[in-house]
Amino acid sequence: MNDVSDNEYRQVRIGKLDRLAEAGIRAYPERFERSHDLAGARELPEGTEGVAVAGRIMTARVMGKLTFMTLQDQSGRMQVSVRQDDVGPEAYKVVKKLIDIGDFLGLRGKVYLTKTGEKTVAASSFELLGKTLRPLPEKWAGVQDQETCYRQRYLDLTMNRQSMDRFLLRSRLIRVMRRFLEENDFVEVETPVLSVKASGAAARPFASHHNALDMEVFLRIAPETYLKRCIVGGFDRVFEFARCFRNEGMDPSHLQDFTMLEYYAAYWNYEDNMDFTERLVQQVLEELFGTLQIEIGGETIDFSGSWPRVSFRELILGDCGIDIDQHPDADSLRAAIRAAGIQLEDVDKLGRGNLIDQLYKKVSRPKLVRPTFLTRHPIDLSPLARRNDDQPEVSDRFQLVIKGWEVVNAYSELVDPLDQRRRLETQASLKAGGDEDAMDMDEDYLLAMEHGMPPISGWGMGIDRFCALITNQANLRDVVLFPLMKPND
Repeated sequence: MNDVSDNEYRQVRIGKLDRLAEAGIRAYPERFERSHDLAGARELPEGTEGVAVAGRIMTARVMGKLTFMTLQDQSGRMQVSVRQDDVGPEAYKVVKKLIDIGDFLGLRGKVYLTKTGEKTVAASSFELLGKTLRPLPEKWAGVQDQETCYRQRYLDLTMNRQSMDRFLLRSRLIRVMRRFLEENDFVEVETPVLSVKASGAAARPFASHHNALDMEVFLRIAPETYLKRCIVGGFDRVFEFARCFRNEGMDPSHLQDFTMLEYYAAYWNYEDNMDFTERLVQQVLEELFGTLQIEIGGETIDFSGSWPRVSFRELILGDCGIDIDQHPDADSLRAAIRAAGIQLEDVDKLGRGNLIDQLYKKVSRPKLVRPTFLTRHPIDLSPLARRNDDQPEVSDRFQLVIKGWEVVNAYSELVDPLDQRRRLETQASLKAGGDEDAMDMDEDYLLAMEHGMPPISGWGMGIDRFCALITNQANLRDVVLFPLMKPND
């Protein structure tokens, strides 16, 4: 509807509110006791009495003294009927004249089958549970405009059942992951969203100001350094579903505010972590879908068995012919990239680690389809990871990549405080030179490290990204209920 007709429609509904009040009917009562959700009511045998259901009216057909309506709730839809002879003439006038599609309605009655075999609740009484003042979108078209789905998600959820199912699956995903971690002796903790240092990952932070303390603070990039403080304090295994914020570019697989699951386990290395990750992801998919053969982007991807493990050097060398081990500094690697005719953004500003990362994302990541563990990242790409004992120039780290998307990032964590200090000093120098993604010094975290850490392996997964991947959504906004949008004005 256009704005004028929509406003006229709203005024008609407001008029009905006045008429409801004159009839002594509350348009917005405080509660309604349901006996079943609609999906549960549909399973009841014919003849069941004392059934109480509620939902939003999605369709209505007035047939003289009998009206059929379709109600909808979170569980699905069910037909109900209101007959004048059952509820009385005055009450039936309310159904015909004052109740509209979009309103919320509660009914009590008996389950029966219509002549067409559709299970229906026949109302012996009903209550208006919420009057809507604006029309729902046209029922057959639903909500097709993607921007409307993002800006008015409530309409998307109401009109598009697949959207509701997707967000219910996201909730189940988190629930299954939480249960799996708890069953494996992980403890859920909470860490700060505001911090005086933008630490935990190489990313650009959102800055804010703390009025009471009169100081600059940053929104959390990642919970990593605080979860590691928990290990210092004596926790064996900790995890957090953390809302994180990174003030960087937007694309279908990146958002500035997102949900990340991070966990850390004392006494593990990254190979223990890879084994656990396989089991966790396989368990999640089995519980969500009942199979490990998942269709993603038109391809059936097999998540069963052991997944391939390939080193960073082998992958890049095979895909573009550049041996990163032969280029120990940024200038040498930059020259090799140019000689190969590969175009990267901000190539003159990046340090060696971020150059390697951009090269990988350009030439290798899009080719990784089946679940693959990418291992042994260069140490200057991993400022918080442990050096490999046999090859100090690489880290004990892995990423899980599926269909070109990085789903998990994991390490054998760096627990040597002196090595960590040197690497953070290098990061701080890069940042001073213009690399905005490099990390700051974090003396408070170093202080915690100097009180002693056991061997640790940790892990981070973008929940939005993993959910989008397994539900075949090309854009993370399709699995975030209320993504940030630029105002229309």
